[in-house]
Amino acid sequence: MNAATVPWIILFTPLVAAAVILFFGRYSKPFSAGLAIGATLLCGILSWWLFTQPDATEPNQFFWINLPDIFSVPIGVTVDHLSKVMLVVVNTIAPLVFIYSLGYMKHEEGYWRYFAGLSLFLFSMLGIVLADNFLMMFIFWELVGLSSYILVGHYYPKDSAADASKQAFLVNRIGDFGFMLGILMLWLATGTAVFSQLFTSETLALLQSNGLYLTIACVLIFCGTVGKSAQLPLHVWLPNSMEGPTPVSALLHAATMVAAGVYMLARFFPVLEHVPAARDVIAWVGGITCLVAALMATQQDDIKRILAYSTISQLGYMVLGVGVAESWDVPMFHLFTHAFFKCLLFLCAGSVIVGMHHEQNIWKMGALKNKMPFTFLCTIAGTLALTGFGFHGIGFSGFYSKDTIIMWAVVKAPVLGWIAAVTAGLTAFYMFRLLIVVFLSVPRSEEAKKAQESPLVMVVPLLLLAIPAVIGGWPFIEHIFFHTTEPENVPSIVHYALLAMFLGGAGLAWVLYRRAAKDPVSIPLFANRLYIDNLYTWIVKVFQDGVAWLAGWSDRWIVDLFVAQVPSKLTWACGYVLRFLQLGNIQAYAFFFGAGVVGLIYLLIAR
Repeated sequence: MNAATVPWIILFTPLVAAAVILFFGRYSKPFSAGLAIGATLLCGILSWWLFTQPDATEPNQFFWINLPDIFSVPIGVTVDHLSKVMLVVVNTIAPLVFIYSLGYMKHEEGYWRYFAGLSLFLFSMLGIVLADNFLMMFIFWELVGLSSYILVGHYYPKDSAADASKQAFLVNRIGDFGFMLGILMLWLATGTAVFSQLFTSETLALLQSNGLYLTIACVLIFCGTVGKSAQLPLHVWLPNSMEGPTPVSALLHAATMVAAGVYMLARFFPVLEHVPAARDVIAWVGGITCLVAALMATQQDDIKRILAYSTISQLGYMVLGVGVAESWDVPMFHLFTHAFFKCLLFLCAGSVIVGMHHEQNIWKMGALKNKMPFTFLCTIAGTLALTGFGFHGIGFSGFYSKDTIIMWAVVKAPVLGWIAAVTAGLTAFYMFRLLIVVFLSVPRSEEAKKAQESPLVMVVPLLLLAIPAVIGGWPFIEHIFFHTTEPENVPSIVHYALLAMFLGGAGLAWVLYRRAAKDPVSIPLFANRLYIDNLYTWIVKVFQDGVAWLAGWSDRWIVDLFVAQVPSKLTWACGYVLRFLQLGNIQAYAFFFGAGVVGLIYLLIAR
């Protein structure tokens, strides 16, 4: 097996599967599902094999557009430790989600269209992972946006799903515009967008010669992460994208699409580490996002929306890690663990939704632990991983990765560090709220009384994902994939504070919700998502609709009237008057001719 060709096989296999399913999949459900699953299994096997191989040292690319000394767009793959880790994450989780979809989507419409969309999305994401330059990354970045639009809008006859897919597409375009400007600024300054060339000492010295220019370029590139990884203020699309099928939420919003923004920052880290002002911006955006999203999650009633705001919060931790840590390993380590336990939690939510006959309101659930024991146990594993349960070096996967970020933040930016620590307590609160209300207490509806465990095709992926959710952060696994280090001089109180936050959040959730028939806590500000969505609606209504009205009015009464209609009517009037001179009489024409000659003679004499 040739290590030079394997990345190309990994990249294009899902695209071929998507094309074949698109043309022939509608005629056979087993064919469309089998081809998609087979393609992603092949990608998974090849990714693990590639992970064991040495990093590539020679360029592996061809030129798509090549205008010598003017402009060139290479299409190439980067096979280094960072890309190999991300390939393992994406192509390990994707097959499990695809297999889980066999059960979840069994009776849904557009079965073949769903698997074609998943395969296209996987191709797009793999393009971002393997890209060796910003231009190629941007092309696949946009393809990911297109693919997510297709998948989020899978139930397009529903207005809410159609609106959510459009919102996800448009909000991401806002961030992508800044991303594109940042790429152009780097290209104009250096003449290249290839990562290996950008990271040379000569290029870095050239960029650092104009610090303000480089800072602006880096912040603009970060805008791409703000959109794709749902950071404030462009976070609003991610909770609404829960309108798509639950396996889509698990794949896009736990391990792939939203992780693309953090992966891009890790890929760009050799430049970012020389731009402290840009990293300060990144750190503050991440820190505020993780807190605000956690506050919103505490008052959501939809099981998938709770997990959606949790995802935004955890992405905030990763972005914070980019801003404060000394290497990309720290945020990528949390991306690695988060991918498994958050995918697990989304698939557990899907299992609950199927068992509840597609009910998503947690206050219509209850006492499901006996009805759905495997889903219950896997949800516990995912919850303990997400909340970072552990102490003195022993715990679930999130304990190792999230606490490392918090420790770096406490040392490098103490205010943000303690904000992140408080957020850890909020995480324990809203996740145990979900666990208690859904699986414990008493059944609150007939669906809850009649719920049944999901079929094996859905349960087995849960059990497989539960394993890395528990052990994925353990030191022996961490050292295989990462080389993370803890900062020096971490106050010992941090470890005790994090344990206290976990116990306090979980304990408060138990006290408030173990016998609650409805939510005893009502904070409209958090329930209504800090009214940020309402603000955007108002802005669209007042400014966008106002500008549209003004443009329509000026077009009708200024442009159309004075620019178009007045000249045309004057021309018509002149023609109408001149028409009366066309009498069809030879004597009249002779008279007019003579009058013209007389007038001409008069003018000549008058001179």
